[in-house]
Amino acid sequence: MAAIGSLIFCTDCGNLLPPSKGSEKNILQCDCCGAENRDQPWRTVTTRTKPSDFPSALRQKLSIVQTVERHKVQTERIDANTDCPKCGKRGVRYSEVQQRSADEGSTIIYNCDCGERWTMNN
Repeated sequence: MAAIGSLIFCTDCGNLLPPSKGSEKNILQCDCCGAENRDQPWRTVTTRTKPSDFPSALRQKLSIVQTVERHKVQTERIDANTDCPKCGKRGVRYSEVQQRSADEGSTIIYNCDCGERWTMNN
């Protein structure tokens, strides 16, 4: 029997053996050639990697993306065609958010300077 990492192979034909029980008394029988292989107690194998060990185009693209703090992103815009129902001011601030499932429309949240706030579903 030959072990590579946590995989155990038959010494006669090289077929992958069934999962180990981790004891020497356990006999692993090869499904391919029928050879009996004595199980060996598990040895802990620790592998350490770093991102540079697995280079990829996606990782390279992600590394140039900068992190943006949410509170510094301006998501409000002004709708010049909407009037506030409370004070009548024309041109109120709004944000568009996706609160429901992706196949449904977005929700528009309006905020007026007078403190009035209302929503509309698209």
